[in-house]
Amino acid sequence: MSPREEVVPEAEFASYYGRPVIKQPTWKTPDIPMYFFLGGLAGASAVLAEGAAVSGLPRLERIARLTAAGGAAAGTVALVHDLGRPARFLNMLRVLRPTSPLSVGSFILAPFGTLSGIAAASHLTGRLPRIGRIAGVGAAALGPPLATYTAGLIADTAVPAWHEGHRELPFVFGGSGAAAAGGLAMIFTPLDQAGPARRTALAGAVLELAATETMQRHMGMVGEPYRQGRSGRLMKLARELTVAAAGATLLLGSRSRAVSVLAGAASVAGSVVTRFGVFEAGLASARDPKYTVVPQRRRLDSREPATAGTRVSGTPAPGTNGM
Repeated sequence: MSPREEVVPEAEFASYYGRPVIKQPTWKTPDIPMYFFLGGLAGASAVLAEGAAVSGLPRLERIARLTAAGGAAAGTVALVHDLGRPARFLNMLRVLRPTSPLSVGSFILAPFGTLSGIAAASHLTGRLPRIGRIAGVGAAALGPPLATYTAGLIADTAVPAWHEGHRELPFVFGGSGAAAAGGLAMIFTPLDQAGPARRTALAGAVLELAATETMQRHMGMVGEPYRQGRSGRLMKLARELTVAAAGATLLLGSRSRAVSVLAGAASVAGSVVTRFGVFEAGLASARDPKYTVVPQRRRLDSREPATAGTRVSGTPAPGTNGM
């Protein structure tokens, strides 16, 4: 048997004494998952508020504007608490770095919070209505980026369960934020004005469920933390809550106030649990070295045939003159 025909057992993945290959994120729980949720809720609510203003639905507009302003304020508190000192958040606003999702996100959150606060105050007091509407339009324009930039933030890390889902995570977060915004508005808005809220909750639920399913399918082994362990249980619960909320909204949400409230609460709960599930899945994938080592080896193996072919056809063998 020639040396080329010898069979060598394929090496299994390993790390030094089983230690993680990458450093686990030091973000705190529940600060960061709640920051993800509140950003999605606030951003989607700003868009819903502007739609309600255009449609002439003052009760829905009031709830959505208060939610946008309150969500931005509470999200900022959660972020500052994780950072440890308010000065650290202010330092991020000193320089805009377009290549840093965290820097870009800070420059989205700060103006959004200001504009949504102005719009909510104007709507509540009735003063400076033109300025309030302009601020509301500005907050609505920043709403989608606010709802989704945190997905880009975590996907830009080396954490396998986040990085490998970089294509779908913005849609997961965006859909989840829309479901939460519509759901919360359904709780506090009369049935006759809650039509846009119901449609927002349904559209968000469909987008979140489809994006989550697509993400887990294409991730393969790296998607295991979304299906197994604590993070898998959280994702399953989030899916069940979202499906139940969407079904109830579609069947009876427009006819029963009680069903509207319960469906809205389930939508909000499902959105919260989704953020915790995604966060925990990332931590689980960072702790287990196989989610880092195995995909890297597969990528290297897939490059080897092409590399070998190039070497044979385009590079002279050692010890020859290439003739």
